[in-house]
Amino acid sequence: MRFQDRREAGRRLAGLLVERQRQGRLDDPVVLALPRGGVPVGDELAGALHAPLDVVVVRKIGAPYNPEVGIGALVGDQPPIFDDRALAVLGLTPERLSVRVDAEREEVRRRERLYRGGRPAPELRGRTAVVVDDGLATGVTARAALRAVRAAGPARLLLAVPVCSRQAVTALSGEADEIVYVYQPPYFEAVGQWYDDFDQLTDDEVIRTLSAAHGG
Repeated sequence: MRFQDRREAGRRLAGLLVERQRQGRLDDPVVLALPRGGVPVGDELAGALHAPLDVVVVRKIGAPYNPEVGIGALVGDQPPIFDDRALAVLGLTPERLSVRVDAEREEVRRRERLYRGGRPAPELRGRTAVVVDDGLATGVTARAALRAVRAAGPARLLLAVPVCSRQAVTALSGEADEIVYVYQPPYFEAVGQWYDDFDQLTDDEVIRTLSAAHGG
C-alpha cells in the first residue's frame, strides 16, 4: 500500500475515525497536528470530523555532533523526552544537553506564535484529543506530543497516523488510549517510502492551512 500524498493519506485515515465517531467513540474531538507534515493529514481529519484543527509543535533534540540524529524531543514547557539508549551510546546526559534544549524550546515558542497567528491554544479538558502526524517511525516526537497533550487533561487521547512501524506502536501503546492507523507494513525504513509525493512543506503552507481552517 502507498499513498499518493498526505491529503490522500488523510482521507483514508479519516474514514477510520468517522466510523468511530458514528459509534459514539469520538466525543467532542479536536485535531492536533504535528507540523509540518502532519498538518495536511490533520486538515483532512478535521474536515471529516467537523472538528477544530490546531498544532502540537514538537522539536527534535539532535546529537551535538550530528543534529540530524534525534536523541530526544520536547513540546512547550514540558520536560524533554530522551532516548536513554542513544544517550548511553553517545556518552551524553540530559544536563550536558541543557543549552540545546533551551534553544529548541525557544524555537517551539516561536513556531507556536507563527502558526497560530495570535489565536489561543484550544481547550482540551474533557474533550477527545486526536494527535496526528503523516507517519510514525521511531515514535520519539509522538511520545513528546502525547505527553504534552495528556497533561492538558483531555477525556480521551488518540494518536492517528496513515502508516507506522510495529516498533513505534508497541513503544507508544501506553501513551495513548488508542492508536489508529491505515497501514502497518511488515518492513519499515522511513515514512517517506510509503508516499508517492512526500515533499517537505513550508511554514507558509502550514499557516495558510491553519488560517483557512479557522475561517481566515
